Amino acid sequence: MKRVVLLVMDSLGIGAAEDAGDFAGDGFDDRGSNTLGHIAERCARGLCDDRGRSGALHLPNLTRLGLGAACEASCGTWPEGLERLPASDGGFAWAREISTGKDTPSGHWEMAGAPVLFEWGEFPGPDDCFPAELLEMIAETSGVVGSLGNCHASGTEIIARLGAEHLRTGIPIFYTSADSVLQIACHEESFGLERLLALCVDVRSVLDECGLRIGRVIARPFTGDEETGFERTENRHDYSVLPPSETVLQRLVASGGEVIGVGKIGDIFAHTGMSEERRASGHPALWAETLAALDRLGDRGLVMTNFVDFDALYGHRRDVSGYAAALEEFDAALPELYGQLGDGDLLIITADHGNDPTWPGTDHTREHVPVLLRGGGVPPGSDFGGRETFADIGQTIASYLDLPPMDYGKPIFT
Repeated sequence: MKRVVLLVMDSLGIGAAEDAGDFAGDGFDDRGSNTLGHIAERCARGLCDDRGRSGALHLPNLTRLGLGAACEASCGTWPEGLERLPASDGGFAWAREISTGKDTPSGHWEMAGAPVLFEWGEFPGPDDCFPAELLEMIAETSGVVGSLGNCHASGTEIIARLGAEHLRTGIPIFYTSADSVLQIACHEESFGLERLLALCVDVRSVLDECGLRIGRVIARPFTGDEETGFERTENRHDYSVLPPSETVLQRLVASGGEVIGVGKIGDIFAHTGMSEERRASGHPALWAETLAALDRLGDRGLVMTNFVDFDALYGHRRDVSGYAAALEEFDAALPELYGQLGDGDLLIITADHGNDPTWPGTDHTREHVPVLLRGGGVPPGSDFGGRETFADIGQTIASYLDLPPMDYGKPIFT
C-alpha cells in the first residue's frame, strides 16, 4: 500500500520570496511579509489574547514536523515565542514559487507539477474594472442585465455596501481584486443560488471566449438584509480555467490510482484529475472529510485537502487572532490523522502562497511556503533545504507512487 495525504494550509507563508518586491500594492509591496512569523510575533507580545487563546503561539505537532525550522531557514528567524522543538516527527523543507502569480490556482497547480509560466489577465482598478463590451457580452449570454460594484473590493465590505441595493434591484454585484478573478455576489434566496451559479458558468464561457486569461470566476452567495446585516454563506463555488499542463493528479488517475479532492480542490483543478470530490466548509468539516476519505482510499492513491479558512476568514480579513486560533486548532487535530496513517502512507503539509494578516491591503503576499513530510520512509529530522519550485511536491508524489516523472521539479527524497 502506498498512499499520500496532501494538506494545504491555504496562505501559510513563511517569509517573503526573493521577488516579493515585484508584487506591489497601493504604496507598498510584499518585501518583509511573513505570515507565520508576524502571527507568532503578535501572539508572543500579547496582542492575540482573545478567541479563547492567549500567550505565545502553541503548535507542538507542526513544530515537531519542522515548521519552525522551515520558517527559520526561509527567512532567517525562528518564529517568536514558538517553542524550539526538534523536528523529531518528520522532515522539512521550504519552497519558492516559479509561477507568475501569488494566487490559489498558481500555487496549487505548481505543487501538482504544472506551474503557471504565463501572465494572468487582471482587471485594473480601483473602479470601472470591467469593460463595457465585456459586461454587454455577459448580459447577452446570461440574460442577466446590469451589474453593481464594478470595482476592486473586499467581499465582506462590498456586500455591506451594496447588499441592500442588490435586494431592491435584483442586479448582481461584480467585483475583483489584485488576483486574476471576477467575483459575483448575489443573495442566495432573493436572487437564487442556482441562478447565481448559472450566471458564473456563463461568465466563465465569455471570459474564455474573449481570451482574457482570468483564472477564476467565483460565486459569492450571501444572506441577510439591511436591518440584520449580510453574511456570506458556505456555498461558494470557483470556476477555474484548466491547468496549463498535466498534473500529478491527472497522471495518477490515468494510471489507475485514486484521487479524492476535499474542500475546494475540485474547483481549483477545474474538476480534472479527480476520482471523487467531497465538498465541505469549515475546518472541522474538512478534517472529518479528510479522515473519511483516507479510510476509504484504496492501496494507491492521494487525498488532497485545502484548508481555506486560514486565507478566506483570517488572512484576507487581516484577523491575526483568528488566524492564530485556527493554526492551533489545526495543530491539535494532527494526532488523530497520525493514528489513521499506515506504514505506506506519506503525509505532506504545505501552503499555496502567503496572506500576512499584518500586511497592508487585503490581498495575498508573495512568500516561501513550508513543506513538511511524515512517514513514507522519510527519516525524522531530515532537512531537505530550500526547494526551487513548489513542483518538487508533485515530483515527490510521482516518485513515491511509482509514476513517470513530471516535467518540473525534483523529488524531495527518494
